[in-house]
Amino acid sequence: MPAQITLNWTKDSTFETLLDGHKVTIDTTAENGGNNEGPRPKALMLVSLAGCSAMDVISLFHKMRVRFDKISIDVIAETSDTIPMVYTAFHMIYHIDGNTEDAAKIEKAIRLSQEKYCGVGLMMKKIGPITYEIFLNGEALQQLTNDK
Repeated sequence: MPAQITLNWTKDSTFETLLDGHKVTIDTTAENGGNNEGPRPKALMLVSLAGCSAMDVISLFHKMRVRFDKISIDVIAETSDTIPMVYTAFHMIYHIDGNTEDAAKIEKAIRLSQEKYCGVGLMMKKIGPITYEIFLNGEALQQLTNDK
């Protein structure tokens, strides 16, 4: 089944769409002709990447009975120097607060999201490489798993 959205112009460089019953507004800065009433479209790609992986990871954490209190994901995108400026590579940093005994499960859940489940990530890998690192309770997971 194809995916479809309708984007409607409201004024200047401001546009709105309805996604799953939720209004989403995109815009640009005043110096670029907009009203700064919403995020820029390109940045939403990074939100989609983090959101897709986060939903996978949470689902896998529940299935694996991983004990955690918090998850957040930073996404850093490299951009080209040419116009149009496009993303060329992505780096994701997962921050998990949880039980260190679940470190192997946490790493597995994130690896499965990266390699198998996150459709947004799999599409964006066609744009550029995606690398990632994991911090559990503020410490690099690689360090925690190598110490055991």
